Amino acid sequence: MTKELGWKVGGEQGAGIDSTGEIFAWTMHRLGYYVFAYRHFMSRIKGGHTNYKIRVADEMISHHGDELHLLVAFDQETVSVNWHEMVDGGVVISDGPMKAVDDRPVHLYEIPLTSLAKEAGSAIMKNMVAVGVTAAIIGLRPEDFLTVIEDRFAKKGQEIVDSNLNAVRKGYDYYNEHFTTRLTLPVAPPLSPNHLYISGNEAIALGALAAGCRVLAQYPITPATEVMYSLVKYLPEYGGIVVQAEDEISAVNMAIGANYGGTRSMTCTSGPGFSLMMEALGLAGMSETPLVIVDVQRSGPSTGLPTKTEQSDLYEALYGSHGEFPRIVLAPTTVEECFSYMVEAFNLAEKYQCPVIVASDLYMGMSKGSSDLLDPGIVKIERGKIVTEDQLQGVVRGQFRRYEVTEDGISPRAIPGQKGGRFIALGNEHDELGFEMEDQTMRRLQMDKRARKLAAFAELEGVAAVGTYDAELTLIGFGSTKGVIREAQEALLAQGLHVTHVQLSVLAPFPTDSLRPFVQGARALLVVEVNSQGQLASQIKLHLGCHDKIESCLKYDGDPLLVSEIVKRAKEVMTVGNPS
Repeated sequence: MTKELGWKVGGEQGAGIDSTGEIFAWTMHRLGYYVFAYRHFMSRIKGGHTNYKIRVADEMISHHGDELHLLVAFDQETVSVNWHEMVDGGVVISDGPMKAVDDRPVHLYEIPLTSLAKEAGSAIMKNMVAVGVTAAIIGLRPEDFLTVIEDRFAKKGQEIVDSNLNAVRKGYDYYNEHFTTRLTLPVAPPLSPNHLYISGNEAIALGALAAGCRVLAQYPITPATEVMYSLVKYLPEYGGIVVQAEDEISAVNMAIGANYGGTRSMTCTSGPGFSLMMEALGLAGMSETPLVIVDVQRSGPSTGLPTKTEQSDLYEALYGSHGEFPRIVLAPTTVEECFSYMVEAFNLAEKYQCPVIVASDLYMGMSKGSSDLLDPGIVKIERGKIVTEDQLQGVVRGQFRRYEVTEDGISPRAIPGQKGGRFIALGNEHDELGFEMEDQTMRRLQMDKRARKLAAFAELEGVAAVGTYDAELTLIGFGSTKGVIREAQEALLAQGLHVTHVQLSVLAPFPTDSLRPFVQGARALLVVEVNSQGQLASQIKLHLGCHDKIESCLKYDGDPLLVSEIVKRAKEVMTVGNPS
């Protein structure tokens, strides 16, 4: 069993909640623990409740956890909103008098965080006092936080570093003088350089960089903006550029233009921006121009809940834009896959000369956690059917057949400037040379050619399973829900139930053959999704049938799934399917 500690800090947005959480999380990481951090925040700069939850464990985790052992509350709302997560015997430390929500055995300790911070030099350091109190409760020393404090405040001078460490000591000393309750921190694994502390958005940026992407065209939008922030730091060092476009329509067209010119390029957005890209998505499909779009999903429709998570853009990714053209949809299930699938995305976009959509979401993108090292050894650049100068020898000027009807549906591709490789790329239907036409026979030939592209797609299986085909219940999810579903499976297995977990990471072309034995062999299927309509369940029914055995576990209130929610729904399904 994983040994763990759930820690959370909460208060009014703008009160230093994020910095408190980051200092605690980074310290735990540097001490060798495995960490997962999730931020709950409002779509405003200041005001409204926000909290930052850190789960600390003695082995790798990929979910923020259901339980809470220690809560730092800067206001009453934090106590009220988060009380239900508290375990019996847990501790709430508050800056001033707070009221318990019920009579469960939870310790609620009032500590003068602000007053102690003023003694250390400034009321603004109350969060550092809270860190010191935390250290006392879980058996750490103030000095354990020193390197993180130095990294965070060194640019402001040694005096600021010293005053922050002094604030930590004040909180530590005050708690030890007045209280005796202690919580047990898991035993830290041996210190190892073999894991990172990284977010999905950061891994996506690094994956794009490793894949050879040298142009990012993006309009800022939560929760995708962090990808742009990361690449603003990295791309210039490698001869690349980030362009902040005036809107998402411009961004996607810039990416198409750069790819047409031979430079690997991408755009990154969230739901509302993705909607604006639909016409350009069709342009990439018709002109057969490689294109990578990252959609970091959030709650919709319209502006929706800009700072909350959801998996509700699946239909849009699969069917968005008008007309019919092939596209590939990937849904990385781990931070490591955020890196490796970006490499795959650029290779696939150029091999198949079509749009590739990478469907992440806020939970994957903005959560930060321990990860295995990202392996640069996996990076292999494959540029598909780009013609060489030798292959263009003898081509009569203006006669390069860019849209040649081929058996595999993929035509030779030239880069502007190659002698003999000039061609027309436009959004109208065209002949093999790229000239606009309305000939019925050529229309059918070009449509059929494009449709053949993905017939032999086999680069990624897209199905990862733990368990057997013939389970009592098979849990199926896609993308970021892998960690929470896996923990739910483990909880059900511990109760003696025969449960399999299957996670999809490729959604188009749909992995019908790989998924079929799990769907047909299971007694019942529970499809777990963060949306209201069961969009993945509908795809399974479309491609594999088995309507009578498919049930859904859905969540769409903006918060990520909990293990307990999946376990409860799984038991309901198994009870109905196996009446006593």
